Amino acid sequence: MGVTGFFHAGVTVSDMERSLRFYRDLLGLEVASDGFTGGEHARRIWGLEPGKVRVVFLRVPGSDAMVELFDFAEVERHPASARPPDYGAGHFCLFTDDAETLHARAVAEGYRSRGGEVVTITEGRHAGVKACYLIDPDGYHVELYQRRPR
Repeated sequence: MGVTGFFHAGVTVSDMERSLRFYRDLLGLEVASDGFTGGEHARRIWGLEPGKVRVVFLRVPGSDAMVELFDFAEVERHPASARPPDYGAGHFCLFTDDAETLHARAVAEGYRSRGGEVVTITEGRHAGVKACYLIDPDGYHVELYQRRPR
């Protein structure tokens, strides 16, 4: 009767190949499927005429979770706000075993992060965790979360 699990998080992108360089090549998510959707079911689900939409599902290593990327190339599109305090903004969080190395690699490849560094949390229930928000090519936030040492 209620929620029974988690399947995926969806992110709309402006350029699928550019976004795949971030999600697949930098973060290491694996392409599970790459195809197109559209038609009556898509129009009814989204409440608009979407045209032909490229959809790529990426598998998150070590889990059953997926990230779903959408590229709506045939309709007018606008950038969304992606500041954490703006309602409607979002992020998803990925575990990593080395946040500092992944952050440094992202920066070296031309990506940005929200705070410009990996932060070690010093208090509360996440004390000892290392975290940062990477910014994808369209401004969406992806949190890297390195669990505290055991």
